[in-house]
Amino acid sequence: MNIILASNSPRRKELLAGLGYPYEVRVLSDIDESYPDTLRGSEVAAYISRVKADAYAKTMAADELIITADTIVCLDEQVLGKPADEAEAIAMIRSLSGRTHQVYTGVTLTTKEKQTSFVSRSDVTFAALTDEEIEHYVTHFRPMDKAGAYGIQEWIGYIGVERIEGSYFNVMGLPVQRLYTELKEML
Repeated sequence: MNIILASNSPRRKELLAGLGYPYEVRVLSDIDESYPDTLRGSEVAAYISRVKADAYAKTMAADELIITADTIVCLDEQVLGKPADEAEAIAMIRSLSGRTHQVYTGVTLTTKEKQTSFVSRSDVTFAALTDEEIEHYVTHFRPMDKAGAYGIQEWIGYIGVERIEGSYFNVMGLPVQRLYTELKEML
């Protein structure tokens, strides 16, 4: 099987490469990532990863396995998506400061014959952050392309994350241990 990563995320590319499987990247534009209001937490990540998979399934070859994923951050059941601007990024990180939130990554593996999905959850606890620390991070690291307005592998993760329960790599955007297990079964 030829493995296709349906993501332009540099973090997902790096993490999948670490598994040692050869793969190529294929990205479709204009996939609608909206979801029904009735979905909560892990359901949102799973739903969006399946929507992405369905978009790719129409054009895939018989010898391809497509990996789609979506990562969301939830605080008190509220989904924190990608911030629209610096002000929203600052507000998101401020809301996470001194609290524990959940990171869910939904992953869908699709071939012509089979589709399987799973969701990985990590609980992340942030230390109390000062406004200066939050503004420094947002100004220097520009996290507008990240769910919850932060990348754990960046400066904010170094100084702000007190504890993680679950997969660190899940928080980065791809739960590679679970993905490896699922790929072994499909390949």
